[in-house]
Amino acid sequence: MSPPSRRGANVRPDMSLRLQGTYTALVTPFLDQPDQPIDWSAFDALVEKQIAGGVTGVAPCGTTGESPTLSHEEHAQVVERTVKRARGRLQVVAGTGSNSTREAIALSQHAERAGADAVMVVVPYYNRPTQEGLLRHFVAVARSVSLPVVIYNIPVRTGVDLTAETLARIAEAAPNVVATKEATGNVVRAQKIAQSMGGRLAVLCGDDALTLPMVAVGARGVISVTSNVLPGEVSRATKLALEGSFEEARAAHFALLPLHESLFLEASPAPIKAALALRGIAKDVVRPPLAACTEGTRRALVAALEAFPARDRA
Repeated sequence: MSPPSRRGANVRPDMSLRLQGTYTALVTPFLDQPDQPIDWSAFDALVEKQIAGGVTGVAPCGTTGESPTLSHEEHAQVVERTVKRARGRLQVVAGTGSNSTREAIALSQHAERAGADAVMVVVPYYNRPTQEGLLRHFVAVARSVSLPVVIYNIPVRTGVDLTAETLARIAEAAPNVVATKEATGNVVRAQKIAQSMGGRLAVLCGDDALTLPMVAVGARGVISVTSNVLPGEVSRATKLALEGSFEEARAAHFALLPLHESLFLEASPAPIKAALALRGIAKDVVRPPLAACTEGTRRALVAALEAFPARDRA
């Protein structure tokens, strides 16, 4: 893995790529076999389902895609396959984060070579860097590519919170940092970022259940888990909110809320994989140390999914 370069230091953000709408945090389907290989047939079908459902883009190799258990070769294959399958019909925002700056750079550079439209870089996890360390990490990654960069902040999983002040410093130092996926669960935080940096950074909601309130205070869309199984419904709810049709958006949001909540009764992506299996889209297989969700969660998923019409069924 090569050291950071200043390749993107003076790159202007790609303003032709508008990060707005619904982006699906793609699961990585696995076959129910001893070594749990990637189920490419199910993966292709899932990407096609997203296109048919009208999402703006997909984000492969994020947490929902079980990136911690993908080998480097598999990670590369998933990004390449997504770009090839998308064929320009939707945006591909490739997950390229790591708790190693060198590895995040290498993954981001690979995504650029593969033809991704943007990269999504999660806050480094486990090693708990300081705010100065986070600044240096993200600037180094951003300067190693010319692609737009989405910063992904999810303290509950990473163990460290990227502050709004540090985010502003990163955006000032790296012009191709163009968006942030806010999965802090804090609408006030998202509001402050949208208020202070909304003209510079797109705020994307990272919690399905908070999409409507976050759009109401300035977010431009969502990176969604639920849209794996209901892309049309999630896209519609997000679109209504972005258009300011809040009465209709509220009805659509509330209709989805039981499913949003059911999908996080246990560690994601076990529930969304169970939901996909219930719809016949992919097998209910997660890699260790994750385990398939319990029967109680499965019953909640069945009840939530039955509220939606057959047109969204596989």
